Amino acid sequence: MLGTLVNTGAIVAGSLAGMLIQSRLPEKMTSILFQGVGLMTLTIGISMAIQSQHLIVTVLSVVLGAILGQWIDIDRRLRNLTEHWLRHSSKPSNPEITEKTVSLAEQRTARFTEGFVTASMLFCTGSMAILGAIEDGSGATPQLLLSKSIMDAVASIALGASFGIAVLFSAIPVLIYQGSLTLLAALLTRHMSESMMADLTSVGGILLIGLGINILGIKQINITNMLPSLLIVVLLSYCW
Repeated sequence: MLGTLVNTGAIVAGSLAGMLIQSRLPEKMTSILFQGVGLMTLTIGISMAIQSQHLIVTVLSVVLGAILGQWIDIDRRLRNLTEHWLRHSSKPSNPEITEKTVSLAEQRTARFTEGFVTASMLFCTGSMAILGAIEDGSGATPQLLLSKSIMDAVASIALGASFGIAVLFSAIPVLIYQGSLTLLAALLTRHMSESMMADLTSVGGILLIGLGINILGIKQINITNMLPSLLIVVLLSYCW
């Protein structure tokens, strides 16, 4: 678990640093940092997306995952959950400003959800997270996760300066996701072939490309509702 703990700590430290320097960074500096994160996300996504060994599995996983996610409407449920939490954490003392507060809460909800999903996807999705967790669970020195920690720390500073506390909360799914993979490393090693890893990496890369497009403001793609693709690709690749 050492690698996962270090990775989680790096994200927490980076996001806190980003929140602290937020007010001190000129708007143009924040914008260029965020554009850099967007380009980095696109680059990582493209490099991952081309690793699939079964193109049909990748295509089916993305399509079926998007349909399932849209049917469940993960994005709406996540927004409702965060909106409920934010509204109850800041109840207005003056009834006359209720509408204004609700409107502000809705804006904060959208921003929080966007930041949380963006950071979580960036930190959790990818071959380094999976391979690093397996390496960590096998008892070897977690070199991959230590390298990933440096990358995530830099990214979390830029994201923290833009999205604030939402990026800090993204450390939770990283801890759960990578920690679970580490604890189940023995099972993963026996049942997860290189082909399955490549297919999962490819689907994750496709989602990261969409995420990079969102970050750069080119077009808004509902990546949240496509998250089931990451589960479906494992099942399809295993059956294939």
